[in-house]
Amino acid sequence: DCQWIQKLHSLGLLTSSFLPDLATEQLRTYCRHRTSLLETAAMTTQKMQKYLRLLNLRLDIVVKDVVGLTGMSIIEAICQGETDPQKLASLRHGNCRKSEEEIAKALQSNGRKDYLFGLEQELALYKVVQEKIELCDKEIEKLLKEQIQADETKKSLATQAKPHKRVNKNAPKNMDLNQLSYQYFEGVDLLQIEGVSHGTVIALMSEVGPEGIRKFDSAKQFACWLRLAPNTKISGGKVLSNRIPKGSNRLKIALRQAANAIGNLKDTHLSDFFRRIAFKRGRTAAVSATARKLAVIIWNMLVKHQPYNPPSQYLFLDQKRKMKLVQKIRKKIAKLDLKPEELGFATA
Repeated sequence: DCQWIQKLHSLGLLTSSFLPDLATEQLRTYCRHRTSLLETAAMTTQKMQKYLRLLNLRLDIVVKDVVGLTGMSIIEAICQGETDPQKLASLRHGNCRKSEEEIAKALQSNGRKDYLFGLEQELALYKVVQEKIELCDKEIEKLLKEQIQADETKKSLATQAKPHKRVNKNAPKNMDLNQLSYQYFEGVDLLQIEGVSHGTVIALMSEVGPEGIRKFDSAKQFACWLRLAPNTKISGGKVLSNRIPKGSNRLKIALRQAANAIGNLKDTHLSDFFRRIAFKRGRTAAVSATARKLAVIIWNMLVKHQPYNPPSQYLFLDQKRKMKLVQKIRKKIAKLDLKPEELGFATA
């Protein structure tokens, strides 16, 4: 087998595996380490919730995020020895939806010292992990700026702010990813795509990079590498299987998360595509199909420099779907034997 593989390689019949360049590999190391720190922070948050419940403090009921502004203020006060529900409830942030009375009802502590000790330990660990994440963010920003400053063309690029883009709490803090990604990808604005978040962009920057995506000759190859294209098996003219191969590609996971977010949007080109697939094959298939569509759009934007210009009135541009809809409406009208006056249409 080894000799056969060596012969195929010498004849150029074996395709090479994807390897990122050194800069992308360094960025990938930072980002993957940051992801592991986020997972550790999530585990610590779950343990804090556990000790809060054991203390009969149902903070998770009255606040959406236990480690948010209101939650952290209350947890720190509890660890400092405060047990009065009214004083704890007065620490709520102004944006909290629950009133002080509702919060106070959920904070009737039983005063167990062992559970309080565990909560203090987990809070201290959570703060340490957050400090490590901040240090990791600084290294990521430093590396990105070094690569941008080394290229005069990238350094001179600038883009507009996107206040409509919601920044996830796990996205890198104190960093303008909108501007950095625009410069890093040489003037390609990936955040124009609906559903694509800062986390999706940072995953693309660290897992593939601007040079790595050009190693794929076509969008189909890029989608296949991500394991988002179906692996169709045909024997005797019959399709035996067309399932998507399994794989834990981090960029694939990020694109699937973006596709799932697109499924919750309204009146957009991609959300319309998502709903059509979901109606036929289910939501899971729609997530995979939309993730593949995102991969194709991103490849065309980065390699071919095609701008993302989705049709604004997609439903009426698709004449085939429009005529089918008109035929269905006509059949229903004929079946119910309705007249124009009953439908509210004006007659000449």
